[in-house]
Amino acid sequence: MARGLIVKALSGFYYVMPDDGGETVQCRARGVFKVRGITPLVGDRVHFEVEATGEGTVTEIEPRTSELVRPPIANVDTAVLVFSIAEPAVSHLLLDRFLVHVELAGLTPIICFSKKDLGKDPQELEAAMRKYTNIGYEVFATSSVHGDGTDELVQRLTGHISVFAGQSGVGKSTLLNAMIPGLDLETREISRRLGRGKHTTRHVELIPLPQSGWIADTPGFSQLDFTIEPEELTLGFRELREAAESCKFRGCLHISEPGCAVTEGLQEGCIDPTRYEHYKVFLEEVKEAKEKRRRNPR
Repeated sequence: MARGLIVKALSGFYYVMPDDGGETVQCRARGVFKVRGITPLVGDRVHFEVEATGEGTVTEIEPRTSELVRPPIANVDTAVLVFSIAEPAVSHLLLDRFLVHVELAGLTPIICFSKKDLGKDPQELEAAMRKYTNIGYEVFATSSVHGDGTDELVQRLTGHISVFAGQSGVGKSTLLNAMIPGLDLETREISRRLGRGKHTTRHVELIPLPQSGWIADTPGFSQLDFTIEPEELTLGFRELREAAESCKFRGCLHISEPGCAVTEGLQEGCIDPTRYEHYKVFLEEVKEAKEKRRRNPR
């Protein structure tokens, strides 16, 4: 029985890259998976059998280290959040939303500010990078046109299974084409009228890096709603999570509670006020979602 990695899933077929090399094998999944309510995912390490026709059957799925629902992918350890510095301009609210979801999913987030060549104010890029490096995030600035930062990003992702995410129109496909020689992903220009691009990726697929590791080309995170308890939101903000350990009361929501280390840190300038404002926006969303679940239990 062979062993391999599912690198693409499309129309009920799973394309498995054998560990011993060779061409990918088009496979179906055993019926027992459906009975058990299990769906093979891109990124799964699997065992499979090859039939006389050349097609295969996935017979076993190895335990997963991580699992995402949207996009559906397994065993990812790193999420690269791509946001252009211009055309469209960076939405820090959306970037923080992505960061919270990635943190709560247990993945390592990396921030990539793309289209460095289009930025008219270098200080704007420097300020954006400094804002997040001060929190402890790894930040890259890239230009697919000039090749700036692409080699460094490839080196950082070598040996990992990474997923790219970000708002539409930021040049994810263009960036991947610049990072991986010979890759020719479809790209579309940004809409002048709407100020954003269109998603060009329609299914999840793993793309091999030059040395080792894989990058998941996906349609993106299609759902960024919060389905957590209000007390858990702090876990998605690194600097708030650290400060919250010194709060006087357990279950502190860091708004107006006495002895709150987060609000104290905000007053002392240790916590970025914009990030804290975004925390409050997300907290209201979490509370509303919880109330909606209470009123309409499934």
